[in-house]
Amino acid sequence: MYNLFRKLTQNYKNLGSNIYILFIIRIISNMGAFVYPLLFLILTQKIHLSKAQSGLFILILSISTVPSLLIGGKLADRYEKKKVILISQICGAICYFTCAFIPTSMIMAVIIRSASILYSVANPAIDALSADLTTNENRKSAFSLLYLGTNIGTIIAPVIGGFLFKKRLSLLFLGDAITTLIGLTLLVIFIKGPQIETVAVSSDQKSTAETSNNKSVIAILLEKPILIYFALTMFIYQFAYSQWTFTLPLQLEDYFENNGAQIYGLLSGFNGFVVLFSTPLLAFTLRKVKPLKSIVYGGIMYIIAFIMFGLSDQNMYLYFVAVFIFSAGLVSITTNSGPFIANNSPAAYRGRINSIIPIITGAGSAVGPFITGIILEISSYKVWWFTISLIIVIGLILMNLLNRKDMMS
Repeated sequence: MYNLFRKLTQNYKNLGSNIYILFIIRIISNMGAFVYPLLFLILTQKIHLSKAQSGLFILILSISTVPSLLIGGKLADRYEKKKVILISQICGAICYFTCAFIPTSMIMAVIIRSASILYSVANPAIDALSADLTTNENRKSAFSLLYLGTNIGTIIAPVIGGFLFKKRLSLLFLGDAITTLIGLTLLVIFIKGPQIETVAVSSDQKSTAETSNNKSVIAILLEKPILIYFALTMFIYQFAYSQWTFTLPLQLEDYFENNGAQIYGLLSGFNGFVVLFSTPLLAFTLRKVKPLKSIVYGGIMYIIAFIMFGLSDQNMYLYFVAVFIFSAGLVSITTNSGPFIANNSPAAYRGRINSIIPIITGAGSAVGPFITGIILEISSYKVWWFTISLIIVIGLILMNLLNRKDMMS
């Protein structure tokens, strides 16, 4: 057992102190990430929007974040990334503090949307910072560790959030804001500006140093079309992923009456628990597998899990088995997407590239709830889960073709 643990943790050695600090920040920040996982239920159960209206709201919210992502990417390449993260997330936390002291209404929904926009400004800087602090050689391991930190917090957050949702909604918003501020405090104290901007010159940075910063990010993407193809294929994956945060909680609420939020909270906590243990295991198992091939494997696991969601009805055991498989697929996809983007992005453009690609892929998450909300008005959950599984097959085929192209380049 000890030898197995040593092998699994071997990938996480010698990553640099900054990566370990970011790992701790991820844990703390995500321990209080209560709002977004329950956003659909907040809209339907507390603000009393219909399923279709809730899906439309999320679509509008996602569209609203597009300018903020572009702005955040530009700021991340021009200014110190830590400052971009700090300012935007403090403003987002203030929005959540406000939600804790106002009644549930459309005004609350608008403030939640404002918080989401502000938080999204920081996302390109966070991704670019993580890439700047790694090299081609250790990037997969570092991104795996950071994702592990995210999900250590996720084990706790949904379980607490599910219980707060019903009777203590204000504490849900307060907890999210407070943990954000704690994480930012650690960022300010332990990660100094010079450490962020002074990165060891690695093999990928030597080549990208020759790239002129005067080119537009569109020109850079046209020079590296594989990033565009990747983003379009990940659109399909993200469309499928949105069913986890939209279709599944609605299904549970309908099948288990008033206990849907609590059950979804337990399943989300279980998701985090599985991710916690499968992340180092998959990082070790797939350490020599190309990122795109690992994403293909993740898509296969998505298909199996979604078919099981369609067959589960009121069988709680099947839900937990399906979430187990889904979680492993999620780990394989998420921990390999970031390294692939970073490995193919010039260092001077990482902020902007990490703003544009999430816009394309995030469009899948945006239209997912909107389309699903309409379809579920006229179709069953079972038919929809099977349809999503067929859609993922298309994504698998495209990703596999992209992997072959990457191997030949």
